[in-house]
Amino acid sequence: MIRGDISRNTLLALISKACTLPHLAETHAQLIRNGYHHDLATVTKLTQKLFDVGATRHARALFFSVPKPDIFLFNVLIKGFSPNASSISFYTHLRKNTTLSPDNFTYAFAIAASPDDNLGMCLHAHAVVDGFASNLFVASNLVDVYCKFSRVAYARKVFDKMPERDTVSWNTMITGLVRNCCYDDTFRVLLFGMISKPDLVSYNAMISGFSCNGETELNEIDLARQLFDESSGKTVAAWNAMISGYTQNGLTETAITLFQEMMATDFMPNPVTITSILSACAQLGALSFGKGVHQLIRSKNLETNIYVSTALIDMYAKCGNISEAWQLFESMSEKNTVTWNTMIFGYGLHGYGHDALELFNEMLRLEFQPSSVTFLSVLYACSHAGMVREGDEIFHAMVNKYRIEPLAEHYACMVDILGRAGQLERALEFIRRMPVEPGPAVWGTLLGACMIHKDTNIARVASEKLFELDPGSVGYYVLLSNIYSVDRNFPKAASVREVVKKRKLSKTPGCTLIEINGSPHIFVSGDRSHSQTEAIYAKLEKLTGKMREMGYQSETVTALHDVEEEEKELMFNVHSEKLAIAFGLITTEPGAEIRIIKNLRVCLDCHTATKFISKITERVIVVRDANRFHHFKDGICSCGDYW
Repeated sequence: MIRGDISRNTLLALISKACTLPHLAETHAQLIRNGYHHDLATVTKLTQKLFDVGATRHARALFFSVPKPDIFLFNVLIKGFSPNASSISFYTHLRKNTTLSPDNFTYAFAIAASPDDNLGMCLHAHAVVDGFASNLFVASNLVDVYCKFSRVAYARKVFDKMPERDTVSWNTMITGLVRNCCYDDTFRVLLFGMISKPDLVSYNAMISGFSCNGETELNEIDLARQLFDESSGKTVAAWNAMISGYTQNGLTETAITLFQEMMATDFMPNPVTITSILSACAQLGALSFGKGVHQLIRSKNLETNIYVSTALIDMYAKCGNISEAWQLFESMSEKNTVTWNTMIFGYGLHGYGHDALELFNEMLRLEFQPSSVTFLSVLYACSHAGMVREGDEIFHAMVNKYRIEPLAEHYACMVDILGRAGQLERALEFIRRMPVEPGPAVWGTLLGACMIHKDTNIARVASEKLFELDPGSVGYYVLLSNIYSVDRNFPKAASVREVVKKRKLSKTPGCTLIEINGSPHIFVSGDRSHSQTEAIYAKLEKLTGKMREMGYQSETVTALHDVEEEEKELMFNVHSEKLAIAFGLITTEPGAEIRIIKNLRVCLDCHTATKFISKITERVIVVRDANRFHHFKDGICSCGDYW
């Protein structure tokens, strides 16, 4: 406990050293006791530190305790709340309720917080009037915000008029062009002809941006990595850029390897590093490694950082430990909209629709403003729990009460809600009444519902649209072929597969990952490359015998119709998820939970088989597939066979 009279400089030093909310609260108490609670420099420093630890509510309260805040304190609030709407509210408060004059930092921070291009233009006009539009910091942020809302021409005008440019402004322009997929000669000249020495950020802008058209340019990632490896003056920011670049482009194992290399140096990860690597763990399903990162977070007292805690919740939810995600959420003293969205989405991912809806209602009760992502998360949860009425109500509230314009993903979720519930005609009518042209995501969702409910008529309508909109996606052909097979229309199924052969379309191969003692093991269908192959197949054969005694029959109807029934059973019996489960059973203690990750949607036969296996072995088996989580226990799946 700090006691006694303390000088202003000592208080400033204590604020600088504090890294948790309790420490800052104690220092604030000392600040009041020693009469510095109206000292603007001290209060500004404390406010800035509160934002650093994610204590936004405390920062707001501290601001309003100051009788006459100066421009520096306003700037801290505008920057600290960005990109939250509160940031712009404080800018408006400054303009309307004070005689203070905004400076270049005020405009730079407010522009960065702009929620749309219209407000960005208004702030641009204000900056012109006040003489700050050509300021390097302000102009760079104008370029960024115009690019963010696809106003590339406006961004180029601002950029071209800048009296001076630094590496940051160049990188901002490059990033904006990449973000908007401007892969033309202008961009190439801008990047390689006009920058004599592009830095890591220049290359990393390309790493994070090239994926916007769905194609990662690995040679550009290699260029960035080469520059990174050759650099003698690496910084934490450089490490973060590379780790984040790998993570954003799905190269999660490389991201984790690079993070491990970083930990072997004198560089210490900061919250940006941590959130990036937790995202990599979430994508990969690397629960053991994620737990190790959590221990690191505890040792560095970073759990109070709202962004780190939110990333932890996301990691645990996507790695299958929803209870740990909930405990973290409950323990957070401060939450933002992203935190609520993450937990709601986590519940939806695991099929806990009612919990997701309850949490959404609690969020509204506490007066958090729901975003487009919030509604997408709730609709997703409704779709995976068969909550049609609730989904209808949520969608209409989003449009009519909150005035949020639905995106393609929202429409796809509504089609999914109706389709999974068997209301296919209504789903088709919903699509036809959409105010925007439905894309592949919407029609693909309807086709998937046709598979569940064996509706070949609507499947034909959906597939015709899909083959027109996305002719190169083999998954839709496979799905239509399977629908015909389920309907016993084998000639039609064969004709669809023949089209796939003629067009030389290839399907993404299925694979399943299981983590044993922190080491990942990956299986593909019919895999015999594992060192314990004999034991795995022996276990699977033994399980299959017991399953048959309990009434199990292989779901072979979607296999090729010209293959003998016995051969079909063998084809299904060596699917990657069954091999991974068998391996888990022979390498873990009796009663231990088994977790596997499938890169595609789990097939009907493997879903049925896993229910039997969970009952026979008295194990909980958690499966993460491309759509959701399945928790198998005592022969029952948490999805209610609704996936």
